[in-house]
Amino acid sequence: MSFQIILIIHILLALSLVALILMQHGKGADAGAAFGAGASGSVFGARGANSFLYKLTASIAIGFFSTSLILAYLATNERDADGEYRGVIDEVTIEKPAVTTDVPALDSKIDPKINNNIPDE
Repeated sequence: MSFQIILIIHILLALSLVALILMQHGKGADAGAAFGAGASGSVFGARGANSFLYKLTASIAIGFFSTSLILAYLATNERDADGEYRGVIDEVTIEKPAVTTDVPALDSKIDPKINNNIPDE
């Protein structure tokens, strides 16, 4: 049950991290604002949005990486009913190929001692 809850939190953190990164301005956006192309006076002020969005992005990124580590730990330490660790390899079923003991007889025209065993026609 805890695995699913952490997975949901992880997905929400990933989506919010993508949204926050797409909302931020690139490094070249400041040059456009200097010539009047951008809106320097926004909701957070001329410089206030950067520090707020950067801190929010960093905190969500830390949460994303920590949930990644927790999910990796939980996925590798699952146990089955016997208390044994269960992995991906344990779920693979291997079918052994059928072994045949029938050996085809050699043709009388082919001499196995000679390298170029081409039959005469």
